[in-house]
Amino acid sequence: MKQDKALSMIGLAQRAHQVASGEFATEKAVKTGKAAMVIVAGDSSDNTKKMFSDMCKFYNVPIYIYSDKEELGHAIGKQFRASLAILDEGFKKSIEKHLQAGIS
Repeated sequence: MKQDKALSMIGLAQRAHQVASGEFATEKAVKTGKAAMVIVAGDSSDNTKKMFSDMCKFYNVPIYIYSDKEELGHAIGKQFRASLAILDEGFKKSIEKHLQAGIS
């Protein structure tokens, strides 16, 4: 149940225009320092996961492998999404809290 909370927070962030979704937008958000956190779908390719985890490590952005492409896309009212960046620090804290509660 907790995991849906993370997805609904992502949906709220999207409605507040605080989400960059899709590979290019996510990458741009990380490289321009706008990304507070990155979420990559668990069913993304290993290449995608590696690319984002290396990039996030380099730019010091927290990254989570979470859910799947369909769920992530659905959370922000779009088709499949392999990756998205949360741009707002407040949303990041809240989503992180839910993600960690779901993981532990």
